[in-house]
Amino acid sequence: MINVLKRFFSGTAGGGGSVHPDSEQDVIVAVCALFLEMGRIDGTFSEAETNQVVSILTQKYGLASQDVDDLIKEADRALEESVDLWQFARVINENFSNERKEKLIERLWQVVYVDGRMDQHERYLMNKLSHLLRLSHQQLIDAKMKVLHGG
Repeated sequence: MINVLKRFFSGTAGGGGSVHPDSEQDVIVAVCALFLEMGRIDGTFSEAETNQVVSILTQKYGLASQDVDDLIKEADRALEESVDLWQFARVINENFSNERKEKLIERLWQVVYVDGRMDQHERYLMNKLSHLLRLSHQQLIDAKMKVLHGG
């Protein structure tokens, strides 16, 4: 898992604040947990949503497929043990710059719109996450527009 963390933070942590070695695993698990929660919020985690999450983790964060499988299992376990999403947002807020959080929200929008539409549960969760990640409504909308208009 250490190699996973090194790849996750090499080149993608720019401007991310101070990530300590003992918190790196917490950060990557927190990010993955948000992707999983977004995929499942409407009651189903479709194959398209699963593929989108795996694609983001491999292409945008440079993780190998086997590492992604392990990460998803660990994030899933963390979600089951969690009371709410605040613990994941707190870890991200402590380690990500505003710019990295905007990029994370943009990637969450990609999961939402992989099926071409947004339902009420996904809308609720995106608004909740933008507040938990201390992003403005305008930042949320800007990220959404980038996804919808290919920007």
